Amino acid sequence: MTIAGRFAAALDDADVPELRGPELLPVRLARACARVLRVDGAGLSILDAAQQRLPLGASSEAAAAAERLQFTVGAGPCLAAQETRQPVFAVEEDLRRRWPVFTDLLVGTTPFRAVVALPLQPALAGAGAIDLYFTRSADVPELDVFEALAVGGLVTSVLSDAAVWSSWEPAEGPEWLQGPTPRRRAAVWEAMGKVAVDLEVDVPVALDLMRAAAFARGGSTEDVAAELLAGRLRAADLRPE
Repeated sequence: MTIAGRFAAALDDADVPELRGPELLPVRLARACARVLRVDGAGLSILDAAQQRLPLGASSEAAAAAERLQFTVGAGPCLAAQETRQPVFAVEEDLRRRWPVFTDLLVGTTPFRAVVALPLQPALAGAGAIDLYFTRSADVPELDVFEALAVGGLVTSVLSDAAVWSSWEPAEGPEWLQGPTPRRRAAVWEAMGKVAVDLEVDVPVALDLMRAAAFARGGSTEDVAAELLAGRLRAADLRPE
């Protein structure tokens, strides 16, 4: 069977009742990626027009957690691939050398020990990337890079087709941008603006303060954003003592 045929079959298998709906298409795609490429986890993300990283969906909670850890730290292989538009292959030794803080968190809270991040061709809503996670560094050389890039192209095609053949408002984006994962990240941008106004600081500084609070609490930046927007945490509480 061709790569396209295997991917289509895996995508059909991912169409289970709890994942139905256009907003969960990226989750189904991530599961299909992990199955076809025989990796231990996969995640999809995009950089929007404002160059903000939005996770779209992941094949498992562990893969979703790995992306949140990287965003909270603010550095890692997936961010590097998206920013440079170049593939990044990182076994555990590479991870520890280049991103030690992220690696300590990754190893401590997920089963993953290696990451391959591949930029995708731009879709209608932004430049995408696919993040592949491995529980063993020894499995990275077994990845068929041609096959991975082909699967990435299929992902972009499916997302673009879904956007073209549906109705949506430009301000909101396609329906696959309305799932729970991108909405949680969008809340970070909303909270970031609130912190910037309340503390009279630049937006990048506000994000750094939120990330520092998340790191200190052992949580994610999304957790801090939710606390801020719910009023359970004040912007003033983020100021370093």
